[in-house]
Amino acid sequence: MSAKATDQDTEKLIKETAMQVFFAEGRFNATTQEIADAAGVNRTLINYYFRSRDKLFEQVFEEAHKQEHELMEKIFYSDLPFKQKIARHLDVAFEQSQKYPYLEIYMVTQVNQGCNLKDHENMEELLKDFYKEIAAEMEKGTIEKMKPEQFALNFISLMSFPISMRPLLQDTMGFSNEEYDTLLSERKEIIMKTLFKQ
Repeated sequence: MSAKATDQDTEKLIKETAMQVFFAEGRFNATTQEIADAAGVNRTLINYYFRSRDKLFEQVFEEAHKQEHELMEKIFYSDLPFKQKIARHLDVAFEQSQKYPYLEIYMVTQVNQGCNLKDHENMEELLKDFYKEIAAEMEKGTIEKMKPEQFALNFISLMSFPISMRPLLQDTMGFSNEEYDTLLSERKEIIMKTLFKQ
């Protein structure tokens, strides 16, 4: 194996470990030493590849957000019927939330602190196309007539609220991780029945 390949493998390992520590375990304040220990590498390697803990955090977060956006685009610009697009998006969101339960919380926190997420223009374009599809479905009678933006808000709220509020809801309602995961897995059918008339 070449030195370059080894470098890429080490960098990837550090990123994957950081994702696990930050967004799966919710340890946003983890030190570079803690990340290095979890990855089984020397702490100086984190500084070598990423210069600082904050740069690593920033890079890992941007990559996670980019992957999420690309996945959304792939679903919404696919040839699937509208209802199947919504169902597929729910599958992906709940799968992601089980893998990284603290990612959405962090995204909300960042936006509240004035951080502008990249791909803003692409998101605006995607939403315009999404609204057109929603309006077409309303004309077909598969969903209730309302402003397309209201349908989008209903969809996002029903899906995202239990994910972004997970720590508080899980603690308040007294659920274990497994019990809450089961609740989330049951939500897809409930959301689909709420959003669609048929």
